[in-house]
Amino acid sequence: MRDFSHRSGQSELMDEGGLSFEEFHHCLRSLEVINVLTLAYRPTLRWLKGMMVGAPLSILDAGSGGGDMLRRVERQAKHARCSASLTGVDLNPWSKQSATLSSPSSAIRYETADIFDFEAKTSVDIVICSLFTHHLSDGQIVDFLRWMDGRANKGWFINDLQRHKLPYYFIKAATALFSHNRLIRHDAAVSVSRSFTVADWRNLLDRADLRARARVQWVFPFRICVSCRKV
Repeated sequence: MRDFSHRSGQSELMDEGGLSFEEFHHCLRSLEVINVLTLAYRPTLRWLKGMMVGAPLSILDAGSGGGDMLRRVERQAKHARCSASLTGVDLNPWSKQSATLSSPSSAIRYETADIFDFEAKTSVDIVICSLFTHHLSDGQIVDFLRWMDGRANKGWFINDLQRHKLPYYFIKAATALFSHNRLIRHDAAVSVSRSFTVADWRNLLDRADLRARARVQWVFPFRICVSCRKV
């Protein structure tokens, strides 16, 4: 039986390299389907909805992958009649290629960079990330929390998985049965084992000196969201 009392150090195949673009792109599109089925976009979009009033917004998505979250943010902004400048940043150069291929007519700008080295050309109102932080070590997450807080003028929002045996064994069985992509079959369950509990996030926020200003919230099904509003 796997131990869920602490984060797993097992690596994900997607982070190890040596993949073809076709396999990488197919994995990201498959993840988009999983995210739709597991209501993964809802917490971020709900939080952003309250920010999409008044002045134009600049939104940065850290670890943007195939751009699936930003495409939904773009649609929501248009529906809210909010002028939004959207930028996705990801370390893997194939992420930009995959995102552009998935939304060729979109105005979203994609950049390839290490998020800690990235400097936006203009000020950033909001930083979001989804399913990104579990790829980082605890120390890197503390640095990332400080990085976000130092750059986001209006607030930031983290959307990631809860480490728990139920989502772990469910996604492990579901992907074994229904997915033919080896990255999905391996990485989906590993992502859960690398993710967090509410206590983990409180400890990380303490280390970043942000506990007093940030909110940690469990969201159905098996999501933990961490956010900070500055306005």
